Amino acid sequence: MERDLPSDRFMELDAGDDDALLIQRIDSNEIIYCPPKRKYKLVGKYVMGDKLGEGSYGKVKECLDSTTLQRRAIKIMKRKTLRRIPNGDQNVQREIRLLRRLRHHNVISLYDVYHNEAKGKIYMVMEFCVTGLQEMLDRSKDKKLPIWQANKYFVQLVEGLEYLHSRGVVHKDIKPGNLLLTSDNMLKISDFGVAEQLDVLAGKDEITTSQGSPLFQPPEVAGGARVFSGFKVDVWSAGCTLYNLTSGKYPFEGENMFRLFENICEKPLVMPEELDPVLKTLLEGMLRKEPSERLSLNLVKSHDWCCKKHPRTEEEVSLGGDDDRHSISIVPYLRSNYYDSESEEELFTEHQLNESRNQAECKSEMSGTDLQETRGAHTKRRRRKPTSCISVKSITSCKQS
Repeated sequence: MERDLPSDRFMELDAGDDDALLIQRIDSNEIIYCPPKRKYKLVGKYVMGDKLGEGSYGKVKECLDSTTLQRRAIKIMKRKTLRRIPNGDQNVQREIRLLRRLRHHNVISLYDVYHNEAKGKIYMVMEFCVTGLQEMLDRSKDKKLPIWQANKYFVQLVEGLEYLHSRGVVHKDIKPGNLLLTSDNMLKISDFGVAEQLDVLAGKDEITTSQGSPLFQPPEVAGGARVFSGFKVDVWSAGCTLYNLTSGKYPFEGENMFRLFENICEKPLVMPEELDPVLKTLLEGMLRKEPSERLSLNLVKSHDWCCKKHPRTEEEVSLGGDDDRHSISIVPYLRSNYYDSESEEELFTEHQLNESRNQAECKSEMSGTDLQETRGAHTKRRRRKPTSCISVKSITSCKQS
């Protein structure tokens, strides 16, 4: 005899049983969640926090210096992952060597390096940044910045490059994705994995390779030149970056790598009509196809567009103040270690969880925030889904290098 069941229930019969198992849907208010426990963990003197982002080389987490209480970012890389990336381990070691020697307010700072031989991990403790230029472009309405804001960041980029070149360092991968920002709007040049230290005694800036992003490569690289000026490579990439910041476009594009490089070498530069004449002259000087005719950093720095104070005619693209990256993530881990035994367990329902997610999505849509993950050192922290507590093994041994 068949029984009619309400639409919110269904019946499942086991072929070997005469009894029917009834599964009933319950209200979301009756499903109770417990937020995951935050496992207190130390790497050297640094208290580990939430994940900021993840890239091909590894992940980046927030951390806190337990001696100075300063906020840092720690890049965590596995050696087995680096071995799968062409020149992966070499690039990391190169970046460590370079950053240890560099000290400038527009260059990312490296504070400590730890090696965990048992787990095959490398930890790079670096300056904490709240966002990057690429993330700001993605979040902006027209994928570009107001002229006055682009000017503010570009001048800092030129200062940072000027310092690098004075130390004989060619970055070779200048682009918005490698330009980070602190909470006080200080630009930091990051990602020195493909950078090159010149021979100071040689007195030349000649290099033979460039492994930077294709959209930002100059004609001499796209055309396969065997030897070329390293400093002029950075000038070209900085010009492409400025073009991108002010127009939301790239100076040269192509449907594939071959077409892109062909356009970079042969296609004439086309300026967006909305750019003012002074800015156009700067871009034309930085994006000259012949390296010897390209502006030097000194001429770029003294150009009228860089020296001029631009009025704030448009609203700035924010650093992302509504994002939870601006609130330190270490506190729950400290609370878990010192106070959890005395505090009441926080519980919430499925209904409350859904409401919270809906509010976050609406808020994101209204602010035009792009929630996709970004590569590199400092990217958006993933939203953690509430799950049961997962035990994290403590680090067996870390030695500082």
